[in-house]
Amino acid sequence: MRGALRVAVAGGGPGGLYAAALLARQGHRVDVWERNAPDDTFGFGVVLSDETLGGIESADPEVYRALCAEFVRWDDVDIVHRGRLLTSGGHGFAALGRRRLLEILHERCTGLGVTLRFRAEAPEAAVLSSSYDLVVAADGVHSALRTAGAEHFRPTLTPGRCRYIWLSADFAFEAFRFEIAETEHGVMQLHAYPYARPSPDHHPSTRPSGPQNDSGASTVIVEMREEVWRAAGFDLCDETESAARCAKIFSEALRGRGLTGNRSAWTAFRTVTNERWSHGNITLLGDAAHTAHFSIGSGTKLAVEDALALAEAVTAVPDDVPAALAAYEETRRPAVASTQRAAAASMRWFENLAGYTGQPARQFAFNLLTRSRRVTHDNLRLRDARFTRTVERDFGCPDEATPPMFTPYRLRGLTLRNRVVVSPMDLYSARDGLPGDLHLVHLGARALGGAGLVMTEMVCVSPEGRITPGCAGLYTDEQAAAWRRIAEFVHTSAPGTALGVQLGHSGRKGSTRLMWEGIDEPLPAGNWPVAAASPLPYRPGVNQTPRALTAEELSGIREEFTAAAVRAARCGFDLLELHCAHGYLLSGFLSPLTNRRTDTYGGTLENRLRFPLEVFDAVRTVWPPERPMTVRISATDWAPGGTTEEDAVAIAAAFAAHGADAIDVSTGQVVADETPEYGRSYQTPYADRIRNALGVPVIAVGAISSWDDVNSLLLAGRADLCALARPHLYDPHWTLHAAADQDYQGPGAPWPAPYRAGSRKPPTGKG
Repeated sequence: MRGALRVAVAGGGPGGLYAAALLARQGHRVDVWERNAPDDTFGFGVVLSDETLGGIESADPEVYRALCAEFVRWDDVDIVHRGRLLTSGGHGFAALGRRRLLEILHERCTGLGVTLRFRAEAPEAAVLSSSYDLVVAADGVHSALRTAGAEHFRPTLTPGRCRYIWLSADFAFEAFRFEIAETEHGVMQLHAYPYARPSPDHHPSTRPSGPQNDSGASTVIVEMREEVWRAAGFDLCDETESAARCAKIFSEALRGRGLTGNRSAWTAFRTVTNERWSHGNITLLGDAAHTAHFSIGSGTKLAVEDALALAEAVTAVPDDVPAALAAYEETRRPAVASTQRAAAASMRWFENLAGYTGQPARQFAFNLLTRSRRVTHDNLRLRDARFTRTVERDFGCPDEATPPMFTPYRLRGLTLRNRVVVSPMDLYSARDGLPGDLHLVHLGARALGGAGLVMTEMVCVSPEGRITPGCAGLYTDEQAAAWRRIAEFVHTSAPGTALGVQLGHSGRKGSTRLMWEGIDEPLPAGNWPVAAASPLPYRPGVNQTPRALTAEELSGIREEFTAAAVRAARCGFDLLELHCAHGYLLSGFLSPLTNRRTDTYGGTLENRLRFPLEVFDAVRTVWPPERPMTVRISATDWAPGGTTEEDAVAIAAAFAAHGADAIDVSTGQVVADETPEYGRSYQTPYADRIRNALGVPVIAVGAISSWDDVNSLLLAGRADLCALARPHLYDPHWTLHAAADQDYQGPGAPWPAPYRAGSRKPPTGKG
């Protein structure tokens, strides 16, 4: 190892101090600058996970022992819903006062020879970079060092929709407490947890003297939507008045006691991301690099984990600081990204809290506990089986042996034996629109695999409405006969499985190559003309410019949909879905990015809905009245100026008003320059929003990959059915295997007679 590094740390919060201590422990010379006094602190309590504590114990046992001596630990989460208290146990939390945490780290840094400069601004980035071997920017959300290097770090700060304030109660709650107040101005929520317990000799009559005293103390965060905050007049309140008003609103939770601030101000949470975390010998740490909404835990936890990873990287590559910083980022970025996705889901849940308050109390509590998707049904059953069983009973599970996904569901005259849907998947293997043996095998295998509903790919209503030459159609009697063969196989060989057909028209996204030959690429020869709401190519200079459809042509396309629907009914399909998503023809009318018409079919959302609703009404008229119809929509375009969440709710409401039995909620694929926020179950919040805003049944899609996800979404009331595509490509018997994994053998997932011998997982070889 070369000589000790000279290290500068800007920011004396927990992350910066712990990084300083760990690097000093390795023998490096560390200077810390902190703009505040040593006993200044914002906020009150800090929550750390067992995982974080394990890392601290391994890296620095002395700090670990000091922290353990201070921790308040508890297992329960209390949720108050409209005056009803529900408790879920087995969660495991540890917290301590932020001021005490800083004192411990100050003592450790001093003992290791770290130079601490308080009430001192750090020198400019260029000065630090030239004077030190390593510079750690731990200077918070508004990092000066990050700002100075913004062209390299490329930060993004995204504000949330809520305002919140950190306060303190002068007693210790017994659990993590969530409570809502439905006021005349809107919904407000309280998040509270203890960070100091009463001292052993404390007497109940002792008068509290401050936010942390012998009677214990708790952090209390009050949060509400921006418009609620303004309507309630909190924008005009100072710290004292805000604390007093919050204490009055949540007086029952606070036992009639007051709240104390600490230079507390109403804040809009900002999600911080950076394209790069390091430049030269400068690296970002903690809130300077990333933030995660407080509702899933502590930003301090993330900063401490950053410090652990940074110190480990420097130890591994002590002679090459840029390489060490690259290793630090490579190690931490995936974990941080995962945390930020969970935090974003949690933050959005609380932003849309008003949509959930009408849920039954236990379902609301389950929904809250699983909001970030990190706690799931299976995980919660391990933590608190009794609580989870009560939620299952409320949901309708007939007994403990029946998972939520295997409860039946009724749509109009069709009863599905379980909640699993095989999502539409284009095979691009038809000839002149005619489905063949591959379609029979593909759909037949998945019907035998146990799903409650199996959907066809998008079946096109005309030759010009195909996406590719390999797309299936239902515009000839020969095609209808081929589909009838498939439907008869499903109903005969997999009785109880429903088969649905999805009807659509490609619009401007037609006349392209097969997916594996170049998705959305135009055909090298044999192109057919495409048409759309407006003459806008999917990709200018690449795809055709479509012609804008005339009123007469729209009438003709409407008749093509009804003719296909009549054939579909004769084929024996149990359900029909109208494809109004993914930028195809009907979707192209709905999105403001693709519909620039000036007639009655363009402009306002009401006008943009006109043609898709006309098609829906026409199809519903010829589709058998006892058979359900669903509509697939893109609930967001993932692009500025496109369909908003509010638009999606309005679109879903319009189709429901016209008789849609469920809304199949997908997203995107409307414009080529979209920027989706990919991640596990990333599209389900849009289904959730529509279901709880309108009370209409929804089908959730989008990276739902496990049976645990399905059970969680259903129990939380975020979806009625879950559609999965890729998992069914990987395993046609995904549903039956999910039943086997859960030891379920009931009517919701019967094994076909020829397959019953395989209903138990084969034993594996012994090592």
